[in-house]
Amino acid sequence: MCEYHSGRANETGQDNNESMDHKTSDQPGEMNHNSLIEFERISVMRGQTLALDNVSLRIGAGEHVAILGPNGCGKSTLIKTVTRECYPLLAEGSSVRILGQETWNIFELRALLGIVSTDLMMTCTREISGRDIVLSGFFSSVGVWPHQDVTSDMVERADHAMSMLEVSHLADRFTDEMSSGEGRRMLIARALVHNPRALILDEPSAALDLSAQHELRLILRKLAQSGIGIVMVTHHLSDIIPEIDRVLLMNRGRIVADGPKSEILLESRLSELFGRPLELSRRDGYYNLW
Repeated sequence: MCEYHSGRANETGQDNNESMDHKTSDQPGEMNHNSLIEFERISVMRGQTLALDNVSLRIGAGEHVAILGPNGCGKSTLIKTVTRECYPLLAEGSSVRILGQETWNIFELRALLGIVSTDLMMTCTREISGRDIVLSGFFSSVGVWPHQDVTSDMVERADHAMSMLEVSHLADRFTDEMSSGEGRRMLIARALVHNPRALILDEPSAALDLSAQHELRLILRKLAQSGIGIVMVTHHLSDIIPEIDRVLLMNRGRIVADGPKSEILLESRLSELFGRPLELSRRDGYYNLW
């Protein structure tokens, strides 16, 4: 569970997040309404653990960004703070804005952010048809319930999203009868039905075999090229599609590097991040570690 403490506070001279190359807003506390995410000096507790430690970050609307780091480094907590599943501790100089706003109706926010996570995948894997899972994206529910009014426009948009993700043939199949790759594509279709401002992906290739990983990356490339922003959390370097041009490295709850992919994805940085000597290779715009 995340600690639920939030609120506004005046800015102070609190030190910025220590990092190798941490880049944040142009001026401390400056908020840009063209930004998707604006965090200023936030800290988040998960139980007794400080999962995010004095993090500042700005991600522009439409930007393609990967957040890379080892397990337990705080990257999933960062995403949960964006989706308002976690809230920062109340502290002077700390603030959070999503799409230029500090406060949100949670359902309205989730209609603007297409969320795809392993937790959501597990929740949606049950005796519910693929079409109903996709339609449930309009209601931020799991499946469609009798009190929910599904319009013909919603059905049309759901069918379009399934067609885009090449899963129309699975519309009537229960999600617990789908492969992991099929279920993940159905979940992305669910995230896209309301034309979100950005697609938020938490470990998108988890539990996928090599073929499903390849198919997923082709789909993500198509979505990125269509103009939708991609914010991806991963510890697999090969998940980072060529269209992603900015990479953040996280460790122990802090952003330790942030910048252009070509400057961040270096053997020395990644060896330090993962705590062992690594060799880096690049082919066709993709990176891999050995």
